[in-house]
Amino acid sequence: MVRKKRILQWVFTGIILLGIVSGGIVYYYLFYPQLHPSKTVYVYVDRDDTADSIYNKIEKNGSAANLIGLKWLVRYKSPPFQVRTGRYAIRPQDNAYHVFSRLYRGHQEPVNLTIGSVRTLDRLARNIGKQLMIDSAEIARQMFDSTFQLQIGYNNATLPCLFIPETYQVYWNMSVEDFFKRMQKEHELFWNDKRMAQASILGMTPTEVCTLASIVEEETNNNEEKPVVAGLYMNRLYMNMPLQADPTVKFALQDFALRRISNENLQINSPYNTYINTGLPPGPIRIPTKKGIESVLNYTKHDYIYMCAKEDFSGTHNFASNYADHMTNARKYWKALNERKIFK
Repeated sequence: MVRKKRILQWVFTGIILLGIVSGGIVYYYLFYPQLHPSKTVYVYVDRDDTADSIYNKIEKNGSAANLIGLKWLVRYKSPPFQVRTGRYAIRPQDNAYHVFSRLYRGHQEPVNLTIGSVRTLDRLARNIGKQLMIDSAEIARQMFDSTFQLQIGYNNATLPCLFIPETYQVYWNMSVEDFFKRMQKEHELFWNDKRMAQASILGMTPTEVCTLASIVEEETNNNEEKPVVAGLYMNRLYMNMPLQADPTVKFALQDFALRRISNENLQINSPYNTYINTGLPPGPIRIPTKKGIESVLNYTKHDYIYMCAKEDFSGTHNFASNYADHMTNARKYWKALNERKIFK
């Protein structure tokens, strides 16, 4: 009887010890810190990833001691683990359970998406493709789809007006559809009642404001000068005088490296040639910044109708209200170009 009692005690003690050991093992592999990056890092899970490739990414980026606990959870969790695309954080001292929980539930971290003031939609598509899971070809295909453009009220020439250069927080795995919905939302937020009223006072639509703003920004990088340049072009528009903006000729030629416009360049037959066409070109010659748009909406009132780059190559301009003064300024600039042997 005593012997039987002792056996039961040993069995009971063994079970307790086994439970303690088992619990310790489970705690170690699931809840003890197993990931040791020096700072928060991120794992990007795309459409082609499998559980094994995710393990490799976590091991590489997360300085993992081991991934046994994570593999247990992936194998035995119910409902079964499914790969969810996205950008996931791996923090110092993370354990397998926390990492698995993010992957399992799709709790990803947002990324900063920067929409830049670029000259062409092709360039914009490439830039977006470098920042998101979306391939640049997917973006371009949607951008240049005429049916889609019609649905949102644009065409190839005016579509750059949709985009407001800024840095936005988005999810890395957002779809093409979600990307354009976000851009439409940001466009509507920017073009609030105040800015719409300002454009109306000028007798312009937001698209026309964006188009003029793009020319202003190609003319000068000097923010203080932009409202002055905008005022000059507004004067020309009100006078029904050709804008004669060199950047529009560069856009027509698709040669943005030109530093000197020749008489031959000015003959190009294009709606973007503002030397032979009055009014605004069909659309922007780049995606204008908020500053550029504000420079048009709040342009400086003056009587200038001519401008010429300064001969000191400072990036600023000499302005004139009559042709004689303008030619004096132009000769100074031409002389400086010739001295530097800049002929095109």
